[in-house]
Amino acid sequence: MTAIALPYRAALRLRPATVVSVLVVAVLVVALIAPGLLTTRDPNAIDLQSTLLSPSWSHWFGTDDAGRDLYTRVVYGTRESFGIGLGATALAMVIAIVLGFVAGLARGFVDTVLSRILDVAFAFPVLLLALLLIAIRGPSLGTVIVAVGIGSAPGYARMVRGQVLHVRQAGYIQASHALGHTRWAVIRQHLFPNAMRPLVAMMTLGIGQSIVWASGLAFLGLGVAPPSPEWGALLDAGRAAITTSPWLEILPGLVIVVATLALTSLGRTLQHRLEGAAR
Repeated sequence: MTAIALPYRAALRLRPATVVSVLVVAVLVVALIAPGLLTTRDPNAIDLQSTLLSPSWSHWFGTDDAGRDLYTRVVYGTRESFGIGLGATALAMVIAIVLGFVAGLARGFVDTVLSRILDVAFAFPVLLLALLLIAIRGPSLGTVIVAVGIGSAPGYARMVRGQVLHVRQAGYIQASHALGHTRWAVIRQHLFPNAMRPLVAMMTLGIGQSIVWASGLAFLGLGVAPPSPEWGALLDAGRAAITTSPWLEILPGLVIVVATLALTSLGRTLQHRLEGAAR
């Protein structure tokens, strides 16, 4: 009884970093779904008599050059920032699964060609590919999602291909073929679920990475344009006053860092749990 209970309790034990990450993500989810629960102000309300106020009890993050409450804008910007992160990661995963599975299941010429294409695409930095796409289509919310998603896809596709190649050599796959199961049945029942397990955690990590890359593009003036409260757009809007009102850059930047670290920590924890369950 004790031998069974101890591993079970150990599995339920959470590290302090994981607990903090869960709390941070919970607050972000509230801001995403119901921002009115975290602030009662209007993110676009202009007050020209309260411009560039430093952080205080009445304005936690201070105000911008139009007198808008920065904390309120950060809260309402969660929806756009996470929308970019979720959309870009979902697009990247769809492309990666298609290309990775085709390359992993194919043999000979098809696998070689796709692998070389993925290698070449993976050699380009994500931001460089994103900049190229934005230069062609112009900056907008949809363009940022597509640009970051396509830029992230080659790395995920290489992972999918590697997982497929690893799983297809497993004993249970060989046994399924020996029992007379069709190729499609083996892929659907065994190969796909087991090859996708590590990507569940990677999706969590990818959301944080996509938010950072989208914020970087916005900071360069190539993302969502002000007056949007998207976090990267807030960084872009605060550049002109960085020496006189540094909170316009520091506080949104800290929010991006904390959100990314929380998502990364949860992704790592989930990855360890999935790997432990697979053993």
